[in-house]
Amino acid sequence: MKLGFDKWIVILTVTTAALLQTIDTSIVNVTLNQMMGNLGASLGDISWVVTGYAAASAVMITMSGWLSAKLGRRNYFAASIVLFTIASIFCGLSTNVWELVFFRVVQGIGGGGLLTTAQSILIQTFPKEDLGIANAIFGMGVIIGPSIGPTLGGYITDNLSWNWVFYINIPFGILATVMTFAYIKEPDEKIVAGKMDWLALILLTMGIGGLQIILEKGEEKDWFDSSFIVGMSIAAVVGLIGFIWRELAVKMPILDLSLLRRRRFAVGTLFNFILGFGLFASVFIIPVFCQTILGFTASQTGWLLMPGSLMTGVMMPIIGGMMSKNKISPIWYSAIGFLLFFGFCFDLSNISLDAGPDYFFWPLIIRGIGMGMIFIPLTTITLADLENVEIPQGSALSNMIRQLGGTFGTAIMTTYISTRTVFHASRLSDNISIYNPLSAERIRQFTNLFLSKGDALMTATGKAYGLIQGTVMKQALVMTYADAFLIIGAFFLVCVPMLLLFIGKKIQAPAHTEMVME
Repeated sequence: MKLGFDKWIVILTVTTAALLQTIDTSIVNVTLNQMMGNLGASLGDISWVVTGYAAASAVMITMSGWLSAKLGRRNYFAASIVLFTIASIFCGLSTNVWELVFFRVVQGIGGGGLLTTAQSILIQTFPKEDLGIANAIFGMGVIIGPSIGPTLGGYITDNLSWNWVFYINIPFGILATVMTFAYIKEPDEKIVAGKMDWLALILLTMGIGGLQIILEKGEEKDWFDSSFIVGMSIAAVVGLIGFIWRELAVKMPILDLSLLRRRRFAVGTLFNFILGFGLFASVFIIPVFCQTILGFTASQTGWLLMPGSLMTGVMMPIIGGMMSKNKISPIWYSAIGFLLFFGFCFDLSNISLDAGPDYFFWPLIIRGIGMGMIFIPLTTITLADLENVEIPQGSALSNMIRQLGGTFGTAIMTTYISTRTVFHASRLSDNISIYNPLSAERIRQFTNLFLSKGDALMTATGKAYGLIQGTVMKQALVMTYADAFLIIGAFFLVCVPMLLLFIGKKIQAPAHTEMVME
């Protein structure tokens, strides 16, 4: 199949823009530890760098179709790239964590429409006979982004600083903008933009934002003993219920919630939420654990994550090819994928302070295979009963839910780690006493060590207790992260029997299934 020069440039342009979004989703994860140190942020604070971006992207997915019609597809695509690039500059220039969070939200607003618009550009630019190869090239670009993001971020962090994980977007953003205006054309058929349902958008933002704040700040503010958390709870409930009511009441909703009346689509959307929860949460806590507890460098962490991501990229076309033969139901692929993800989590739930980089290799390979076996089959099952005209709305809704699952998963795991660490530290500290022979002997050894270095008895004893307390806290963190992996795995294990809810008439892949995998 032969493509002309202009069409190759279109592929290169949309793939470059997609890489900006997909790389930036994963590149920051290995820099979080350095950000915490340089910006004086806690784990709860720094998690907003991840969840703020994802939540803003989720909201923008709902608006991308309307904005594309209102501004023109090319103009909206270019504007998204420009906003993303400018926000990247300000992210790098941030001097405190809340500045960084604000500009990450702005960056998410720009990035939210990139993948969706890029896919529509390909579909409308290429005839059916050329769409396969165009989609394959674009798909590889989307897969490469998350694969190289952590490794690239680790190298930049160790050799430059965390700021440069954002500055690196600048030349690619400029290139993609210039190429967009030079080579991407508006479609011949103009799409008429109806009225934007701003009330629905405000209610959605209020609901998602309020719920996100509750999950992130609830523990810090003593939950419902705080008037702030009570206020946010009211805002979240009013926003989400109001959004659902509005979408079911208007003729042209920004998200067609009536699609959830289809059993397979509703169940598939729930599974997408769980998938986002487990994927984002695990991708968030692994780099933090490796660098904070095990002392890995950012580069080591980046290289550690790459094989698993590449395995996902390898598995997706393999599973897609096997599914095209229609010999095995997508339900079975998904079941195996969920079991493999549980196996990955269960393996890491046995982690200890002695774990080195090699310890993570096979668990992450297993997760990579599992992810490859979940993504395309789950999308196929979810969209199988929808009409072709319903697929864009169905795709937008399921992708938004997956993004929200990711933001909630990261927030919940951050809160869980904070509370569970205190629990484990308290239990371990109960054993530190002069009446416990083992701890008394350890205190005596450490005290003698500091005495031999010239410290006074009181100073040496205080240092000995401090050293033991530090060891206790580190062990408590290991136990907490092990529990967190087990909880994430439990979500996936519960999914396996729930797959029976998909059983019904034969599942046929909808048109352009592979194009709705952002």
